[in-house]
Amino acid sequence: MSAGSALPGYAELHCLSNFSFLRGASHPEELIARAVELGYAALALTDECSVAGLVRAQVAARGRPLQLIAGAELRLSDGLRLVLLARNRRGYGQLCQLITRGRRAAPKGAYRLPRTALETDLDDCLALWLPPADPAPADARWFRRYFPGRAWLAVELLAGPDDRARLQQLQALAAAAGLPLVAAGDVHMHRRGRRALQDALTAIRLKTTVAAAGRALFPNGERHLRSRARLADLYPPALLSETLRIARQIDFSLDELRYEYPDELVPVGESAGSWLRKLTEAGAARRWPGGMPAKVRRLVEHELALIGELRYEPYFLTVHDIVSFARRRGILCQGRGSAANSAVCYCLGITEVDPARMSMLVERFISRERNEPPDIDVDFEHERREEVIQYLYRKYGRERAALTATVIRYCPRSAIRDLGKALGLEALQLGRMARAMQWWDGREIDPARLREAGLDPTAPVLHRLLVLANELIGFPRHLSQHVGGFVISRGPLSAMVPVENAAMPGRSVIQWDKDDLDELGLLKVDVLALGMLTAIRRCLELVNGWRGSTLTVADIPPEDPAVYDMLCRADSIGVFQVESRAQMAMLPRLRPRCYYDLVIEVAIIRPGPIQGDMVHPYLRRRNGEEPVSYPSEAVKAVLERTLGVPIFQEQVMSLAIVAAGFSPGEADQLRRAMAAWRRRGDLGPFEQRLRNGLRERGYCPAFADQICQQIRGFGEYGFPESHAASFALLVYVSAWLKCHEPAAFFCALLNSQPMGFYAPAQLLRNAREHGVRILPVDVQHSENDCSLQGAGGGEPSLRLGLRMVRGLSTAGAERIRAAAAEAAFTDLQDLADRARLDRRDLAALAGAGALAALAGHRHLARWQVAGLEAGRSLLHGCRIAEGRPLLRAPRAGEAMLADYRHLGFSLQGHPLGLLRDSLAQRACLSAREVLALPDGSAVRAAGLVITRQRPGSAAGVVFVTLEDETGYLNLIVWERLANRQRRELLNARLLAVQGRLQRQGEVVHIVARRLQDLSGLLGRLPGQSRDFR
Repeated sequence: MSAGSALPGYAELHCLSNFSFLRGASHPEELIARAVELGYAALALTDECSVAGLVRAQVAARGRPLQLIAGAELRLSDGLRLVLLARNRRGYGQLCQLITRGRRAAPKGAYRLPRTALETDLDDCLALWLPPADPAPADARWFRRYFPGRAWLAVELLAGPDDRARLQQLQALAAAAGLPLVAAGDVHMHRRGRRALQDALTAIRLKTTVAAAGRALFPNGERHLRSRARLADLYPPALLSETLRIARQIDFSLDELRYEYPDELVPVGESAGSWLRKLTEAGAARRWPGGMPAKVRRLVEHELALIGELRYEPYFLTVHDIVSFARRRGILCQGRGSAANSAVCYCLGITEVDPARMSMLVERFISRERNEPPDIDVDFEHERREEVIQYLYRKYGRERAALTATVIRYCPRSAIRDLGKALGLEALQLGRMARAMQWWDGREIDPARLREAGLDPTAPVLHRLLVLANELIGFPRHLSQHVGGFVISRGPLSAMVPVENAAMPGRSVIQWDKDDLDELGLLKVDVLALGMLTAIRRCLELVNGWRGSTLTVADIPPEDPAVYDMLCRADSIGVFQVESRAQMAMLPRLRPRCYYDLVIEVAIIRPGPIQGDMVHPYLRRRNGEEPVSYPSEAVKAVLERTLGVPIFQEQVMSLAIVAAGFSPGEADQLRRAMAAWRRRGDLGPFEQRLRNGLRERGYCPAFADQICQQIRGFGEYGFPESHAASFALLVYVSAWLKCHEPAAFFCALLNSQPMGFYAPAQLLRNAREHGVRILPVDVQHSENDCSLQGAGGGEPSLRLGLRMVRGLSTAGAERIRAAAAEAAFTDLQDLADRARLDRRDLAALAGAGALAALAGHRHLARWQVAGLEAGRSLLHGCRIAEGRPLLRAPRAGEAMLADYRHLGFSLQGHPLGLLRDSLAQRACLSAREVLALPDGSAVRAAGLVITRQRPGSAAGVVFVTLEDETGYLNLIVWERLANRQRRELLNARLLAVQGRLQRQGEVVHIVARRLQDLSGLLGRLPGQSRDFR
């Protein structure tokens, strides 16, 4: 077109984002921004059989001069391809239900749609046929028949050698079939520059290399959002103007979606409001038999009025029903998060935080201004949560209940692996590169990581890999299921969002994640799994079974001084929430003496208080090293319980109310701005509003600066007080059980693995330190789980279970127990015959030392296993006497090596006990010797690496825990040393450290100055640390 001509209007009606997994090469937000930049009138996001990226596009398009159209690209089972566009709300529901039908008919990640699926119930959808190179007239006739007045033939001209001929072909087909033509772009990327990445994605999808993909790759980079001038050169004006005519027919936005809560929980004759009040009053009578305290009554009435005004009663009834089911089944559960701010939730039994003991701020949980449903998180025993999930599916059906999705995105390691394969790199190279990446390296791959792996990042293929990987990081890879977020609706869920099969049988997920639901204000109930609840339930069962008691969580005596003494010694391995390095270092400094101290302990070791510089002021004030002062009585009322330092989110919100004049709803909006601060880098209009309000009320600028700094700290994640209070209950319960019932406690922890910071080796060591006698795995006496054994009336011993034996099949363990229950085994042949064990199971038992009672030491056991004969039905019961081979018992080192290989731990000692002389020659002190040194001493020590932790709030510091035969050592590795000796830090199993001792009261660290990998001394000893963020 000539330079002086006006650019034509255009609406792109066929556009894929990267939510068409491994096809689209641009984020929805990038597509929206580019379409606005190009002056498009509208953009249809038409991901393949999916609306997973639609909410992100909706958010990006808000306030911009661009119409967003909801649609989807579909490939039918017979190969016919088309695009469907939702004309209105009803059409959107039809589209979602069609996608659901296709997804539910196929395994996870696929879909299956016959042509008959499109022949009904799509009268409010517009359709574009995407004809193949040689379109069939019969397909055109079918298309026109089933989409009368709503069908177009899409013309996609992509600068191929035959565009003119293709246009003429489609014009003739359209004329013959009576179909109008419309321009479309088959868009896969927002800019042409993403073509190389799109090629790589295609190769990944097809499980081949870019070099071998051939014609599966697009021949050019035309499938991007093209300028309107370019489109005017390619298409007849009528085809471009037809895109606008179609866009004008569409009148739908995701903002129209309205959630309807389930209503079958309300009995006949009751309203949702009246029934919620009755349940609340009944629960209050159970909680306070003598009458509800006046303070709580005011809270309850305020909440019920707010809940009724916002019509959230069915939501509370739904959660109450779920919790009631769990309680009927004896499943431990507890609500947490902001829901613990709710007195109504406490009355309903959803949470266990007594509002009479806490300072509640219900607006942290529910507010008028937020105009979105509250978020109630409920933890259930992790081994029994599936019972709760299946209850929801049975009650509401797979049509009305589904899990929320989680978007699995490319991280550096996965991007390197997938792209490397696509570029033809060897698996060995890719493994070395991937292992060089750590989560803290961020979203961009540093070429230095490749050099560490012995590779040259400037080599052409590796340079290309780095460029593509840095583009791919953050791309969605596939949808997975959320850890427990459930969406439940009154009508079919698929009329609002498509539902598809999860990988796990019996589960289905929607195509939106938690953030999408939050953006649209849709209900989600979090049915979460918590391993500690399982461990507590198991522990109580063990205690009651051993002692003949009926102990429950409610019976555990409160405020036991012995429990707090134990915690003040940082003796918290296995205790919920306070067993991390940082928490164990804080316990002797904070010295908790009551439940509320535990609430603070849980909350203070979080990025929010740390980044907001609240930890040290609080400790100084608690220890009397700094005066406690308040700028006003109003501020004192908010901060007095935390000595003038805001530690909880609710306190920040309350400060905004009492000191800056915010309404409760505005204070909740401030909380949400805190959460967004990390992404945006500022608090938006709230910071100035806060400063103005503080100034108007006479507060000095320094106080305003302090408050704003603390608020920014909470942007790095801070706990609400209600959440910390819920967790503190479990801290106390688990600590009490460890203190008073250590055998049952550690037994329950072992049976609930994997969970927590520590491996079984560390748990068993701590159990012994608490006086628990550990009995080895023994086929004659061990259950499948670890168990309590011993003489009645005394303290129990902990018998290790068959589950601890690596390589022993679950079925084999079950047959051993069933056979042992009938009669004790007489010898190894009897065990093999009656338990029907194969050589693999027998070898695992022999290696673990579990056959000692039948065969003697490991060498003898292995000898006998090798000589067993299977299938001796004719000679069953006959024993032929054989001579005992003169095999020596394994040496200590051999036995320990076998223990670690087959169990992951040893009851016969610690490996470093055998290496002590060698370590002493290297001037390495034991942990006991180090801990006896004064502050500031130069030290050299070594130990097995059992944990590495690099919190995001620690400014690049890595915390390492070493273990030897005498105890534990905690290392501080500053960022510079961590970068310089990254290989030793990350790969060593036996790590030597040279540094300086730092002692603060009972808390002792080694500040590392040099690291050395001594793993070679361990030989074949297996071992792996537990690494955490």
